[in-house]
Amino acid sequence: MAKRVLAFDFGASSGRAIIGTLDNGRITLNEVHRFSNDPVTVNGTFYWDVLRLFHEIKQGLLKAKQAGGFDSIGIDTWGVDFGLLDKDGVLLENPVHYRDKRNIGMVEKAAKYIGKDEMYKLTGIQFMDFNTAFQLLSIKENRPELLARAESLLFMPDLFAYFLTGNKVSEYSIATTSQLVDINTRDWSKEILEKLGLPEKIFNRIVPSGSVTGYLSDEICEELGLEKVPVIAVCGHDTQSAVTAVPSEKEDFAFISSGTWSLFGTETKKPIVNDLSYSFNVTNEGGFGYSTAFLKNICGLWLIQESRRQWIREGKEYSYAELEKAALREKPFARFIDPDAPEFAVPGNLPARITEYCRRTGQSVPENEGQTVRCIYESLALRYRAVLEGIEKCTGKNYDSLNVVGGGTKDTLLCKMTADACNITVYAGPIEATVMGNVAVQLISGGDIADVVEARRIIANSEQLKCYSPENTAAWDEAYEKFKSVTK
Repeated sequence: MAKRVLAFDFGASSGRAIIGTLDNGRITLNEVHRFSNDPVTVNGTFYWDVLRLFHEIKQGLLKAKQAGGFDSIGIDTWGVDFGLLDKDGVLLENPVHYRDKRNIGMVEKAAKYIGKDEMYKLTGIQFMDFNTAFQLLSIKENRPELLARAESLLFMPDLFAYFLTGNKVSEYSIATTSQLVDINTRDWSKEILEKLGLPEKIFNRIVPSGSVTGYLSDEICEELGLEKVPVIAVCGHDTQSAVTAVPSEKEDFAFISSGTWSLFGTETKKPIVNDLSYSFNVTNEGGFGYSTAFLKNICGLWLIQESRRQWIREGKEYSYAELEKAALREKPFARFIDPDAPEFAVPGNLPARITEYCRRTGQSVPENEGQTVRCIYESLALRYRAVLEGIEKCTGKNYDSLNVVGGGTKDTLLCKMTADACNITVYAGPIEATVMGNVAVQLISGGDIADVVEARRIIANSEQLKCYSPENTAAWDEAYEKFKSVTK
């Protein structure tokens, strides 16, 4: 009989409920519900509208029931963000968005309590000012009364699972995004918590990916007319769900999980934590089966998305296809930006900031939307090359192909530029990598798939990958030298 599982996949701007069906060695996906994920600014704070999102989960459950039902549920979301609960299990406030301004300067503030090198050796996690550790430090420094009332912290997928089951746990992959998990013990780092002055009591038991969180509560079952199916703690961080779905049969492979963020890396059996990985600021994120995703977090298609939002605010309703065509009409390699420059990480007028960056670095400024978009695409592709070089130095391995998974695989121009810039064969797909990984872990947990090796083979058989071979690499080599000179 076919096995049907329900995957909830939350991105930075939307969410989906998708039924994954395993039948005759193939996984098929059926989207039953899609909804917008709209953060809200209130009195200067940028919040996730978590109650609205939970309402959408309920709608997804109802639509999945009407579409034929399901045997289990898995939830993946973005990383680092969390909800705080009081002693009665009541949410103290809406979770704050990782792009909120409260995080500014917190990495430097934390260094006064614990050295960056020491923190990296303990966790192996890339320093970013929105990591959970620094968000909590901001609360401790500026809103201590909130932390004093908190009895429990739950990351976003664990929070939604709690709303469904009443059980509180922390799934391993999402927990590691916090920069608070000891990379050796796979448990909360008491040393970091103590030095940052964070209360140990709020951190729940960490469970491995694939664990059963619990079953739908009586209340949810009565409200929605559902059976008590299990909720599986899949790889709660969407990146790790995507990595689980990389359709490679190689033991050593490089990947980009491409979407709002670009997560560039490789999968290793053990963490790589040394002076070289520290200098490159590479992360060791927990994955399925306690594997390690050795990767670098790069500002990805957010640059295109937020630029488009600005142009829409100005009354210019461009589609992504129109922007890509406009970029192709412009002269190549005219200007570059560092995609990870801090001024590009926060919402607002990104085209204006790109213009200012070009002016500040002595380059010609973009004069239209096409030139801005071309600048973003080329800069991203060259940033990928720089990160690939760093990953190869850290691992001591060379990669002859690159698997690009996620929504960014639909962006054919960026895929082609990546192949050219990195001088590497790019295999693009699956588009729905996070959902495929979510589904696969549920099926492994339920005993329907043996392990991740079989899951990847099934996913490869279920998808048609696109291949991009490198061309015109000499021109990209020359552009890379200019890129490095303006992004130091």
